[in-house]
Amino acid sequence: MASHEGKPIRVALLGCGTVGTEVVRLLTDQAADLTARVGAPVEVTGIAVRRPNKHRDVPAELLTTDAAALVASDDVDVVVEVIGGIEPARTLLLAALRAGKSVVTANKALLAEHSAELFEASDASGADLYFEAAVAGAIPLLRPLRESLAGDRITRVMGIVNGTTNFILSGMDSTGAGYAETLEEATRLGYAEADPTADVDGFDAASKAAILASLAFHSRVTAADVHREGIASVSAADIAAAKALGRTVKLLAICERVPVGGAENQTTVGGAEDQATVGGNGGRTSADGATEGISVRVHPAMIPTSHPLASVHGAFNAVFVEADAAGEMMFYGQGAGGAPTASAVLGDLVAVARNRVHQGRGPRESAYAALPVRPMGQTPTRYHISLDVADRAGVLSQVAAVFAEHDVSIAAVRQEGRVDDASLVIVTHAATDAALRSTVDKIGGLPVVREVVSVMRVEGEET
Repeated sequence: MASHEGKPIRVALLGCGTVGTEVVRLLTDQAADLTARVGAPVEVTGIAVRRPNKHRDVPAELLTTDAAALVASDDVDVVVEVIGGIEPARTLLLAALRAGKSVVTANKALLAEHSAELFEASDASGADLYFEAAVAGAIPLLRPLRESLAGDRITRVMGIVNGTTNFILSGMDSTGAGYAETLEEATRLGYAEADPTADVDGFDAASKAAILASLAFHSRVTAADVHREGIASVSAADIAAAKALGRTVKLLAICERVPVGGAENQTTVGGAEDQATVGGNGGRTSADGATEGISVRVHPAMIPTSHPLASVHGAFNAVFVEADAAGEMMFYGQGAGGAPTASAVLGDLVAVARNRVHQGRGPRESAYAALPVRPMGQTPTRYHISLDVADRAGVLSQVAAVFAEHDVSIAAVRQEGRVDDASLVIVTHAATDAALRSTVDKIGGLPVVREVVSVMRVEGEET
């Protein structure tokens, strides 16, 4: 890489929406400080947009509709991408990296699907690939996982990484309103998109979970590896039940190491597509012979109000990290929005610009561990189960017998009787998700059970 000492670092910006506009503003307003921090001026040489007439706050001479030509220009050192989506972003960034141009991207969907391809292009040319803004907006999270904790062994990453769903669930918790009503309010206030599918169905959080797991466990994880459930089925009754037990409901992205145990005293549970082999000690065997795997999942869960994540309200994000030596840490802040996301983009831009000035190199992909992603059925978890049952003697014993049949231990039971029927709430100890699901399916068929009212996982507590 040729030295850039004293020469401007020339930046091509792909996209100039909410985030891109803020990037341009920060580069302009902080030009002198950025020059001092980098060791050379940082200059925007071109901005690729679809409709130039929509961007009157940006100098017209910088605008172009030909993104490919801008990326290929010899007058560009760094490409900053904030357009989102898979294409044309993938093609453009691969072209930049293969040409030896550093890349800064906020594109979580692209990284969750094609990070391996991007890293391979980065390694081949020696160009940097930075993406702090792809997860949790302004919160410094990926760089600590990628660099600060590189000498430690991370065991678990659990967090709230989608502001829209957290705003909705926080609203349901504080007002007692239902999901549909609170989603409508979130849309009116601008916290939810007109089409909120990516957020409320967990797609956004799943992409972020894939990136987090890849960095934390030095393994390649894609969005397709992530078990995903959204929040549309969370009811006001679920929120109320959580409150009664000193808990609250959050949509969590959870990435954790899952041990694979020995083969003695094993039985098989679950359906054909999600079978788990479970031993008497909760161990699992792996067809690939691995002794350790990882679980990556996104779903609603009850957490105790004493957990640090329970106090994260509104559209804020927070991620709880556990590591062998460092212990427990939490990263908290604004996870979205133009200015917060642009802040993370600028942080990456300063890093790659410094590297070009001083002929340095940022961290490369670390996927040496290649840990297998275990199916959800093999993941140890806990359930909160609410049942509508007949109010007569022997009901609890029949339900408990099904739990015993599936080797699932009950941690707590609460029963409230009414005139003709009763409410039965059960919280389990940890078991594989396949065993718990099989238990719920069997209980739902008991004559004494009128309805399985709700099933929700429980996280953040000692099992």
